[in-house]
Amino acid sequence: MTEFWVSSGHHLAGRTEGGGLAVTDELLLAYLARPELLPPEEACEAERDLHARLMEAPRLAVPPRAVAAMADADARENWEMMLAFRDRLLAARSVEAAYLDLVRNGLRGTPPIFLNQLVHLILRNALDGCEDPYVLRAAELFFRPQKVSLHEGRVLLADAEVIEARESTNAASPLVAMLGKEPANELDVMVDDNAWTYWSRSDAFTMALDLGTNPRSRDGLARAIEAWIGHLLHAGVTVSPIPTMEDADWRWFVGLDAEATRIGNALWNGQALDAETGRRVLALFSLVFEDAARVAPQVGDRPVYLILAMGGDGRLTLKPQNLVAGLPLIQPAEVL
Repeated sequence: MTEFWVSSGHHLAGRTEGGGLAVTDELLLAYLARPELLPPEEACEAERDLHARLMEAPRLAVPPRAVAAMADADARENWEMMLAFRDRLLAARSVEAAYLDLVRNGLRGTPPIFLNQLVHLILRNALDGCEDPYVLRAAELFFRPQKVSLHEGRVLLADAEVIEARESTNAASPLVAMLGKEPANELDVMVDDNAWTYWSRSDAFTMALDLGTNPRSRDGLARAIEAWIGHLLHAGVTVSPIPTMEDADWRWFVGLDAEATRIGNALWNGQALDAETGRRVLALFSLVFEDAARVAPQVGDRPVYLILAMGGDGRLTLKPQNLVAGLPLIQPAEVL
């Protein structure tokens, strides 16, 4: 089996009897070692002391006074959020159960970076054994914001963080600025001839995905969605890319991001889309449940439509929690 996404911390987690991920000391230490939590040079003694004690015992109960003693207000806020997040992880049966609790019962100030890390970790578990690079690259959308580039009829998705780093470097080059090159166009776009190189750089996030003209990319995203729902909700689904939504009797939709939700709501209310808004729609999918008995009666065996769109700034931030909270399931899933 080919390894991928080592940066998810998958190898640091334990396993539950149901196949979920168990929180270990090693996994907690990985969070504590994040740059956001490493005390800076100017950190006060109280912050340094707390971090050192947690590195020795990551499950240590921390009284509020230990955080209140920190001199810096931002440090206090960071540690309050981190400890609340850690405690929710420890209280849950598994990482998956903790994520479901966060989505269903409120994020309570959980930083997006921690939520994305959970998604990265859970998807690594859900896709364990996957040998299709298109599925894995498409699955990056779940936890890595993307920059969209419309280029020669293609819809190219590139990792936003990678693009921003390259843009900041290229900004210093008058030649690049004069030529007007987009950094997204300089990345390798995944095609059949180079897809095999994904394995050696899966943690670098440096391959672009052609969601427009390469059907394997859209199929890859469909398979990733199936794996996510099947793993977290124990619901068998079939997801299929569709060119347009022509169903006059559509019963349910899920926006896979904030812009897609806005567009879906507008369509639901009978509003026509202008050309600019329509251009933001990047992909459409139909989702059908294998067991209609678990679906709300008003939907039954009818398809659920999924919409993927980019914002006005050309950025795509997929919200995988919408596939947990937004589906018309009436029977809760058994926790892993």
